[in-house]
Amino acid sequence: MTTTAISAHNLTIGYGGNPVVSGITLTLAPGQWLAVVGTNGSGKSTLLKSIAGFIPTVDGRLEVLDGVPGSGGTGVAYLSQSHEQGFLLPFRAKDVVRMGRWSVRGLLRRLRREDERYVDDAMIAMGAEALADRPLGALSGGQCQRVHLAQAACRRADLLLLDEPTSGLDAASRERFLTLMDFERSRGAAIVSATHDVREAARADLVLLVAERVVACGPPTEVLTATALADTFGVIISDATGAVVIDPHHEHGHHHGPGTPRVRGHAPGHDHEHGHDHGH
Repeated sequence: MTTTAISAHNLTIGYGGNPVVSGITLTLAPGQWLAVVGTNGSGKSTLLKSIAGFIPTVDGRLEVLDGVPGSGGTGVAYLSQSHEQGFLLPFRAKDVVRMGRWSVRGLLRRLRREDERYVDDAMIAMGAEALADRPLGALSGGQCQRVHLAQAACRRADLLLLDEPTSGLDAASRERFLTLMDFERSRGAAIVSATHDVREAARADLVLLVAERVVACGPPTEVLTATALADTFGVIISDATGAVVIDPHHEHGHHHGPGTPRVRGHAPGHDHEHGHDHGH
């Protein structure tokens, strides 16, 4: 196990040398969870891809598992926001979860009893055991998300990079996910999740608010304030209900700037209307 999972100092991330977010400085230890919070287009996914080594950083320093991004090998498990499922259609859900062990055992090697136990444990943790023999193409969006989360978990990686992990999940499956994250941290894994769900972020150890810049970074009790969320989402806390409300314009990356929050839309973390979780 490494001494530091992620270390970033004055980091600038972006594409083709063009900055998306600058000035990221943080340290994530093994067993800690960092939630990266912002709207679509704010730089969340860019940061995860930079940590994974998929795209080069623009400036500053970034170390991952005491090495350069992309050198962690089997120590890093990455779950993208969208899953390419076309070639997986003939596979059962359990076959898809087993793919999480391929990076450890190799594509052509038979899985060991320990590997099968990790697969079963991960499926149980995400409530996907009843889906084991069902074709992936026959599952709802939320059920597919549970299967892919189980696939990432069965890797038993030192660092999990999860892009919108609770997208499409119903309330019960979100609770399963949070319990799984507690388990991952207890075994010493570090987690970075990109999310717009403020309730999910509140369970993390550290929160990074981004809006094509760093709004705030620190413990959730210090960072998830009405002022900081208004600066990130263009939101306010409703006097009547206490609910955080997102301006739908911000979901498309249009930021009105500090001090001018709009009061429309739905609370962050609301259940998705399309393709959400069905059945347990």
